[in-house]
Amino acid sequence: MQQSSSSLKLWVNLLLVYVIWGSTFLGVRYALETLPPLLTNTIRFLVGGVLLFVFTLLRGYGIPSLKQWLSAAWVGVLLSGIGNCAVAYAIGYMPSGLVALLVATLPGWMVGLDYYFFARQKPSWITVLGLGVGLVGMYILLNPFGQEHTREIPLWPAFMVFIGSITWAWGSLQSPYLDMPPRMQTTAIQMLGGGFFSLVMSLALEPKMSESLSHMTNQTYFSLAYLIVMGSFVGYSAYVWLLHHAPPTLTATYAYVNPVVAIILGALFIHEVPSSRSLVASAVVLAGVVLITLGRRFSVKS
Repeated sequence: MQQSSSSLKLWVNLLLVYVIWGSTFLGVRYALETLPPLLTNTIRFLVGGVLLFVFTLLRGYGIPSLKQWLSAAWVGVLLSGIGNCAVAYAIGYMPSGLVALLVATLPGWMVGLDYYFFARQKPSWITVLGLGVGLVGMYILLNPFGQEHTREIPLWPAFMVFIGSITWAWGSLQSPYLDMPPRMQTTAIQMLGGGFFSLVMSLALEPKMSESLSHMTNQTYFSLAYLIVMGSFVGYSAYVWLLHHAPPTLTATYAYVNPVVAIILGALFIHEVPSSRSLVASAVVLAGVVLITLGRRFSVKS
């Protein structure tokens, strides 16, 4: 009985990460109809960070040390700051499902950075094969040497997503080496760090940010509430639970399920119908991500 209950929790949390994180791309798309991307990221993470940090204090958590604040805030700048700002920016230029697909290359960036700067663990041949397959898929998707009018995805926003994925990978890999506060407060401070970074960037790069606030609709409020409550609180809590109760290879499957969810939701709700070229590229990229995930498991075992 206890085993079946544990199995149910596993699949419930896995489903939450699949659906909620996959749906946040659509939530950002709705918010961008009235708000600029950096301001959207500011509201999402500043409000969410404040609410979650106050909640930790009400639960009896103490105030973290200055070193812990700085460590968590730094990782937050890399993840929810640069990483999510890049995603929000790109969603304004391309279908949300394809942005999710570009984000799915994260395991590849983590393998490379981990090998050169952190664990120095040589990737397995399966991982190398996965990286190669993923690169082929990205070439098909981006069509970098084709004429501009033949490209479905502009190169500059795609490049920004790759930069955001690199900073996300670096922050994820560096985090275990830093002095962090308790897990829930770490999440809250990371959101605050990312939100503050987004605010500074929005003030510098979005001159009409204050004007856009007066154009917010009920849809905007609902989208932001969904991103804060479901995307940041529920989705991340489910992900943390999986990190401690599920095999890493199973948890990592979110990287190639999220794009599928994002593409389906984009087609259903905002009529983002992918072309045959995009579908082929998506299949190739996701096959590469699956191989990378399997390769990391093989490396750990060997």
